[in-house]
Amino acid sequence: MPETDPWEYSLSIPNDPRAVTVCRRTLRLILTVHGLIGQVDVAELLATELIGNAVRHTKGPAALRVRCSASDVLRIGAWDADPSPPEPPQPFAPALDREDGRGLALVRACADVWGWQPLAREGNRGKYVWCELDGVRAGHPG
Repeated sequence: MPETDPWEYSLSIPNDPRAVTVCRRTLRLILTVHGLIGQVDVAELLATELIGNAVRHTKGPAALRVRCSASDVLRIGAWDADPSPPEPPQPFAPALDREDGRGLALVRACADVWGWQPLAREGNRGKYVWCELDGVRAGHPG
């Protein structure tokens, strides 16, 4: 497969905090086999925030989606069964001793663009929260 061909992966996960680690390690493997090792650190951070939010703030299953387009855009997204919009990102100034509060502010700070959309398919409802890194095959750090 030529390196400019688009590809996409999807990983369904249960509502279990341990699934965040599974997603992070799976994403590292995906990016490594596609020659995007230079994107792993920032991509893992983004995926951890998106999937962590899906697991922490909803009650049903979730999914990680990773796609690289022919135009060098890496999209990382999290689907969950709750159609409620995500909390808007707050200014990035969480208390240093807190484990939470970074969420979408980190995503907004590290990604080139992010967004969300409600989903309804085959009677299932939910939302898809995503972010993108541009120029990933050219070595752009995100």
